[in-house]
Amino acid sequence: MSALTLMIIRHAEKPNRGWPGPGLTEKGEVDDKSLVIRGWHRAGAWCALFAKNLGEPDFLRPQMIYAANPNPEPGPSDPDIEVSHRPFETVKPLARKLGLKPVTTWSVGQEDDLVGEITKLSGAVLVCWEHKRIISDMLPAIVNGDHVPDLPSKWDGSRFDVMLRFERPSSTAPWSFKQCFPLLLDGDTDIALGH
Repeated sequence: MSALTLMIIRHAEKPNRGWPGPGLTEKGEVDDKSLVIRGWHRAGAWCALFAKNLGEPDFLRPQMIYAANPNPEPGPSDPDIEVSHRPFETVKPLARKLGLKPVTTWSVGQEDDLVGEITKLSGAVLVCWEHKRIISDMLPAIVNGDHVPDLPSKWDGSRFDVMLRFERPSSTAPWSFKQCFPLLLDGDTDIALGH
């Protein structure tokens, strides 16, 4: 089986998290489920980084892009799940630049199904998701009980600047893992997510 690199990012900045202004759609319409202006800046910065592969070997040009479904039907039944357009909006500029259609089959709350699909793929795969579910559901499903050093167990709600990278040379090989810090925008840091 071919090699697989999973690159996982959190959606970009959202309203009411210390960034000024409301959430805005790509057309500039106010929408509390959308990114704030700084979030759209980050989406553009991720696009430039992944599309051009700007000398950063950790940030591969993805062959497939996954994002949480921005319009789940009939909507999540779990009251802790917030419907959001932000993961899709974060990868939309990159997908457009690369001529890819983001896969939005899965919604927040369906991480096991998502991981079941992406871990069968090969090549470079980018996933944009909600940070709490990345930590609580996606990471445990990826490692599937294996010990993976330095795997974070917390994601600070103010952090939008980290990429988690899993890599394996074949489907039977163990994962290697690292946190990557592209330092795209002012205020970004290279401090690892914690345990």
